[in-house]
Amino acid sequence: MSCLFCFSGDKLSPEERKGKYGDAWGQYADNENQFKVKLCGAPCAEPCCWVGSMICMPCAQYKLRFMALNHTEPGSGWSNYKCCQGMFGGCCCIQPGNLGEESCPQLCMCLEGFCCPGMAVSASQGMIMQQYGLGLDEDDVRLIRCNNCLQVLACVASLLNICIDFNGDDAVVGIINLIADIVFCCMSGCMTARTYHEIKEREKEAPEKYKMER
Repeated sequence: MSCLFCFSGDKLSPEERKGKYGDAWGQYADNENQFKVKLCGAPCAEPCCWVGSMICMPCAQYKLRFMALNHTEPGSGWSNYKCCQGMFGGCCCIQPGNLGEESCPQLCMCLEGFCCPGMAVSASQGMIMQQYGLGLDEDDVRLIRCNNCLQVLACVASLLNICIDFNGDDAVVGIINLIADIVFCCMSGCMTARTYHEIKEREKEAPEKYKMER
């Protein structure tokens, strides 16, 4: 974890807020309210959720989205579900809200969790951040930058491996990709566990509201 301190914990810069993913996170960057646990503390706060989400990420994202939907609007079931909740926009003919979510929301959520688990957990966390005006702390920013750096490094290494041939190149690229995958898996698990913990704690603060409306 010491490598995280190589990355700045300063708020996201204007350049980092560009693009669909940057826009999605940039809207929360200046919020002062914080989650009840830091991202690095989520595994200790919800160890079973953290481990479970890494063992079966699609199942964890299915459960988390249902919790988030019914926390922001108790008793709504899947009626407010959209692919990634529209957080990242669409691409060409693939547009959230027009992918069959209304008729088959659970199937669509299964596909979302399987095909793009990172965006799935980001969308569920984004719902809770929007609900309570939560922002990004220094740990969040460092982990996001570290993960992004590793993913870019893995892509560049894979591309170079196609163009340049040297002894042991496949092993080097394989190790880089493995590290990037492990970091992504751990970070997604932390985001899942923290969002789960936030929902659970918020509902403890107002139990009657959720018991009556569910």
